[in-house]
This record gives sequence, C-alpha cells and structure tokens, in this order.
Amino acid sequence: MAKAPVLTPRADDFPRWYQDVLNKAELAENGPVRGTMVIRPYGYAIWERMQAEVDARIKACGAQNAYFPLFIPESYFQREAEHVEGFSPELAVVTVAGGKELEEPVVVRPTSETMIGEYMAKWIQSYRDLPLLLNQWANVVRWELRPRLFLRTSEFLWQEGHTAHATRDDARAYAVRILHDVYQDFMVNVLAMPVVVGLKTAKERFAGAVNSLTCEGMMGDGKALQMGTSHEFGQNFAKVFGIDFLDDSGAQQTACTTSWGVSTRMIGGLIMAHGDDNGLRVPPRLAAVQVVVIAVRDEGDVVARCRALVDELCAAGVRAELDDKTGGSLGRRVTDWELKGVPLRLEIGPRDLAENAATLAFRISGRAKASVALAAVVDTVRAELDAEQSALLTEAIDLRESRTAEVTTLADARDAATTGWARVPWSAVGADGEAELAQSAVTVRCLVRADGSLPDDDQEPELLAYVARAY
Repeated sequence: MAKAPVLTPRADDFPRWYQDVLNKAELAENGPVRGTMVIRPYGYAIWERMQAEVDARIKACGAQNAYFPLFIPESYFQREAEHVEGFSPELAVVTVAGGKELEEPVVVRPTSETMIGEYMAKWIQSYRDLPLLLNQWANVVRWELRPRLFLRTSEFLWQEGHTAHATRDDARAYAVRILHDVYQDFMVNVLAMPVVVGLKTAKERFAGAVNSLTCEGMMGDGKALQMGTSHEFGQNFAKVFGIDFLDDSGAQQTACTTSWGVSTRMIGGLIMAHGDDNGLRVPPRLAAVQVVVIAVRDEGDVVARCRALVDELCAAGVRAELDDKTGGSLGRRVTDWELKGVPLRLEIGPRDLAENAATLAFRISGRAKASVALAAVVDTVRAELDAEQSALLTEAIDLRESRTAEVTTLADARDAATTGWARVPWSAVGADGEAELAQSAVTVRCLVRADGSLPDDDQEPELLAYVARAY
C-alpha cells in the first residue's frame, strides 16, 4: 500500500497545504481568542532571525529603537480624520479597567502614528533636532474578521519606523531609502524573494498618507503578498500633532513625517513563496538552523563525533544543531527536518565514520546526496549554503517571470490574474478599471515606471501597473 503524504499536495489545495506546513513544521497554532496565534519556538526562531537582519539594516540607516505605550487615548485618533476612518473597523477599544468605566476609552495599539506624533511634537523644537529617526519593535492589534495564521491575525508582531524631517524631499528620500536599503535588500538577499518595489494607488494607500511605497512578492500559487510598506505623510500628521520647528532663520515650520513597517506576515510569505510538497524551505542566510547533523545510530563514537562536528561548525560561524535522537527511525527524523526546511543535513552512521566521511543532503535544490570527508565538512558546508541560497533566489525569479504576463487591456489583465500577475499600462486601468477589477477580487498591487523603477507619484506618464489576486 502506498504511503500517505505527510502534507496535502500544494496543487490539490494550497490553503490546506499552508495550514499543514504550519502544523507539521511546528511554526504556530491558533490562540484561545479568535484571530490570535501562538508562535512556537521554531517559528519564533525564524522571526528572531528576521528581526536581527532587519534591525541591523534599520540602524545602518540611522534610526534608533524606542518603545511607546500599547494603550492610546481615543482622542489621539480623532485628531486625524482619515486615519481613524481607515482603522475604525479594526480597532479594539478598552472602556472598563480596574473594575471602573474609563473617563476616556483607550485604543489597543493598531499602529503608533498618533502616539509617536504626540511625543515628536514635544521633542522637536528646532531644525537641529531633525531628522528624528525612530523605530519600535512591538505587537499591534487589528481586529481581523477572516484570520489566517501569520497572514492576517488580530494580534501580530512587527517593527514600525516613524521619522520627522525638515522638508518633504528629505522625508521622501528617507522613505525610499528604507524601502530599498532595508526591506528590498533583506527580502532579496536574505529571504531570496525577488520583490517588486512600487507605488500604491490612491485606493490602496495607507490611511492618512500622501504616498505609500510597497514590496510585493509572488507566492507559490501565483498570488501576491504585500511584504512591507513605507509611507510618506507629508505634513498631514505633523499639522494635527503640532510637530513644528524653528528653521535656521528663526521662522516656524511644520515637519514632514514618514512611517514604515514589516511584520510576522513575512513568515507567511516565506512559507508560501518557498515551500514545497515536503514542507518549508528556509533560505540559508535566514535559517536559525542552517545544517543539522544527524547521528544515524548510537554505535561506537558516532554520537560523540557528531557532537564534535556541530561544535566545529558553530565555531566557524555556521548555525548547526545536533540530532542524536537515535531511538526514533531515521526516516521519521529526516522527514521532520525536511518539514522544517533546514537547508543542509549531515548524516553520520558507523559506515560513514569508518570512512571518515559524512553524507550531505540538500533540502532546497534537492540534489543527490554527496559523501564529504569529515576534514572538509566546514568548508563544504559554507560553500553549499551559498549555492543553495542562490538556487532558491533563481527559482523564485524564474517563477515570477514565468507567471507574469505583459498585457495591454483590462480584460487581459483580469484573465492573467487567474494564474499569476499582469503588467499593464496604468492608462489602460485607471481608477475606474481598478474598481472594476476589484469586483473580481483582483487588485492593482503597485505602479512602476517602464524600466521598473519607483515613480514619484501616480501622475507620471507611461506608468505600468502590476495586477494580481492577493492575500
């Protein structure tokens, strides 16, 4: 009798496959309150690696980390009408605390523009205080009606950057810098996801922003996922919260602000972009465990030599873990590591040890196993991790290119979005076409110039629109 697959095949039921990966790879599960999630240790280890990589890039752009309260006075939201209107359906509001009704309800943080704007106004007096570049790692709450783990949950983890600048040109330049130097660089070079960087349409713009910039990734089923955004607010929030400063001539001016963020949604993107019918595939530069050393049997010096090899790899900067659970079957153990997507496996049994070798297996490229001399393992692993990283990015680029259609009409764009993305002249879509596409659950993901670069606004001529179904 044929062995039943561990996961639902992606081609049969992509959403079910996604849920299977979450469960079998021990990434996350639903919390007790609808829309919340429990992130399991292996899933959180991936998030910690994402945090570390993104945080280092943010700091390289000059921003400093801070922390602001989870509870925000409701009156703060009322000051910026468009912002509160955009978030009203998702707000969680506390009206009773300590057994008493509050004089003013407080909102559980859905985002921190209003809170941080209040304090920027206190901290900024003159042009010498600018730019003020802040970042926060926190949780936020947006009450989700149709939750899906990592993709849309009522509570999720993220970073949110908030900055104030003397001019709109400076603010825009910084928002673009974050998009390219932090998000795009991380997503391409660490996540191995060739995201499209573009400008959101007015319909898709963040509530209260004058421009929203985005990184869009293609998932394994051809749909799009918004992986990260960077927003220009102009003076919208600064005027409301009084973020003013004296310029170098002593005249009072109003600052321009930005906001930008990525979240645990990136884990969902990682699963859907790189996963296969055997489970997750984690890019080596991201992986919390880059190589697992498996002791095939507890016989002779096998376990001791495996442990020593893990120490050698760790000393060389490779994130390695020992699997010495020899009481279980090797097949089951290998399946578990494949589900978790660890890039490389080194299997050592008595026969390998007798030959001073290890058997190397490749999770990402699926190449045939290779025998590697123990003395050469460290150098071989380093080289193969780089090769597997490149292979994953190349595969993702090939998928996106093969499933992106160049079209000229709205009808063709809609048809192309049934299996992938379409690139269509924005002039052939426009606001009316965007509304028509929405009736078929198709959205304009972003706008780009003909050469693929980022436009300054949606009024530039000859823009192209990326059109797709999306998560």
